[in-house]
Amino acid sequence: MWAARGGRWGRRQRALLCCVLVAAWEAAWGQLRYSVPEELPKGSFVGDVAKDLALQLAALRDRGARVVSADRTRYFALHANSGHLVTAERLDREQLCEGMQRCVLRCEVIVEGEMKVYEIEVEITDINDNTPSFSEVQIEETLIETTGPGTRFPLSKAHDPDVGVNSLQSYELSGDEHFSLSVQAGADGEKRPELVLAKALDREEAAFHELVLRASDGGEPARTGTALIRVSVLDANDNAPVFSQEVYAVRVPEDVPVGSTLLTLTATDADEGMNANVKYSFKEISPKASKIFHLDPETGSIRLVRSLDFEEGDSYELQVQARDGGGLSDTAVVSISVIDVNDNAPEISMRSALSEISEDAPLGTVVALLHVQDRDSGANGEVRCSLVGDVPFRLRSSVGSYYSVVTARELDREEVSEYNVTVRAADGGSPSLWSSAVLALRVLDVNDNAPVFAEARYSARLAENNAEGALVLTQAQPNTDWRFSQTQRPGTSGSQNGEEGGAWPNNQFDTEMLQAMILASANEAADGNSTLGGGTGTMGLSARYGPQFTLQHVPDYRQNVYIPGSTATLTNAAGKRDAKGAGSSGGNKKKSGKKEKEKK
Repeated sequence: MWAARGGRWGRRQRALLCCVLVAAWEAAWGQLRYSVPEELPKGSFVGDVAKDLALQLAALRDRGARVVSADRTRYFALHANSGHLVTAERLDREQLCEGMQRCVLRCEVIVEGEMKVYEIEVEITDINDNTPSFSEVQIEETLIETTGPGTRFPLSKAHDPDVGVNSLQSYELSGDEHFSLSVQAGADGEKRPELVLAKALDREEAAFHELVLRASDGGEPARTGTALIRVSVLDANDNAPVFSQEVYAVRVPEDVPVGSTLLTLTATDADEGMNANVKYSFKEISPKASKIFHLDPETGSIRLVRSLDFEEGDSYELQVQARDGGGLSDTAVVSISVIDVNDNAPEISMRSALSEISEDAPLGTVVALLHVQDRDSGANGEVRCSLVGDVPFRLRSSVGSYYSVVTARELDREEVSEYNVTVRAADGGSPSLWSSAVLALRVLDVNDNAPVFAEARYSARLAENNAEGALVLTQAQPNTDWRFSQTQRPGTSGSQNGEEGGAWPNNQFDTEMLQAMILASANEAADGNSTLGGGTGTMGLSARYGPQFTLQHVPDYRQNVYIPGSTATLTNAAGKRDAKGAGSSGGNKKKSGKKEKEKK
């Protein structure tokens, strides 16, 4: 007993576990499926997206989420507070999915900030909200009295846009013993009613017969539509019209001009007079096709009155009747196939995108989420995507028709500070149609470059009588902290150390060569009193203009300033060391040549 119960519980648990695993698998792949009946009011509950995708409501509210669809029609909305998917309008299944057994609407939920997309399928189930109806509520049939019993006459079938058991299920005929009803199943599975003459007619006995044809669906309760059939009995008409073909088939491209004649039907009647006068009419045509095609009752030509669109309908089947003046008729089927042409360019939708990115972003960073579609079919609807130009990005295929634009190599703001990334989508038609979209992306700077001197050595030539403040050497670079290295202090030309070979010329009014080997250090503390040659030196470092050297005093040929590649010492004009003066002054004091002459 316990074993049996345990076995039953085990089966139930396994079935439940299987359902849970299937739901978890679909959620993990970012796809949900829901089902709702049609005609629900706006705002009706469809599904708990947040729960089924394990999304946190707080994150959903903070980041935001959007519901989008490929045809840009908004059928559903997402409540950020509850995470519920609801209807955005009243949904009519017959209007959305006319002639389709299964009606599925597809949309995507995009969570902002996560660059993630979740596909959702919602099946709109049918309710019995339509009654079977006939295109003509009063049907006129004309029979000659010599018509033999067993003769069949096709009747117009009823139309019910509902599906399944709610669609058309049966026909019933009442009203007269001379006629019976036969229902035939067509190749497409539809039921086609036929009027059968069960008993010979006698015009002298009855010139008219009135019948009632009923069509019922299988809903609970069932809905029923009716049509009145009036049969007129005529005197003998020996021959009925006969079409040249039982089936007329034609293939036309979807871009054929409006007003074009697609084909002409021909029916002949061997009788004479009114009995041979043939008129053409549509025996059966859908409401949609009746707005596209026109049949000339006199010539039998079918003309296009509205543009064809392969994406809206790829084939049409029409039933045409030819009736003579005596009431006899024949029917033929016209099959029109629409050929697709490449008349739709691919559509690119930028579903989510960044406006700026740091230059140190890692490879593979997603900067945009794109959706691409083409309404054409076959090769005309196959889309190839690519990025235009040499840019550090690439396309990566995502869910369905989605693509991600990701970084493909390192970014450098100093080389390129802004990108206009063009996404190009082309179809497989001949010629190919294409479209593009542009993503504007700004690169943010990070501190990844150290200051660099333009030259390793700078030289300048000075005349002795240069005025104070004259610019000697300029090398400006903004936003850089410039200062002298502690080991590179300037000295006079006569105080070069032993490692520096060569002597400077000491000719009055002659020009002197100033050479500087400058080392810049961004980490060294600035010395506010530092100048070339000391506080009263001839050369100074300008803090205002960056690394610019200016004359602080008029140059004196006897006090040349020389900055060698190593530490320099100071000497007087005779080239002798003056250790006391250098030690007591705390700097290199320089005397002007003109002042010495005045003392003498």
